[in-house]
Amino acid sequence: MQLPNDVFILFSFLNTQLRDTGLTLAEFCAEHQLDQSALTEKMQAAGFRYDEAQRRFR
Repeated sequence: MQLPNDVFILFSFLNTQLRDTGLTLAEFCAEHQLDQSALTEKMQAAGFRYDEAQRRFR
């Protein structure tokens, strides 16, 4: 899966996907063969943290 390069568009994309599918970040990454650690690091570098309970980045 090709992800958006812009971190703010990626933020919106990920939250929309997680909301619409009901998957956790780990499940979403596994389903789409994405590196969860790299994705989380990229989002954290921009100031976003994954909230496991809410299943979204904040």
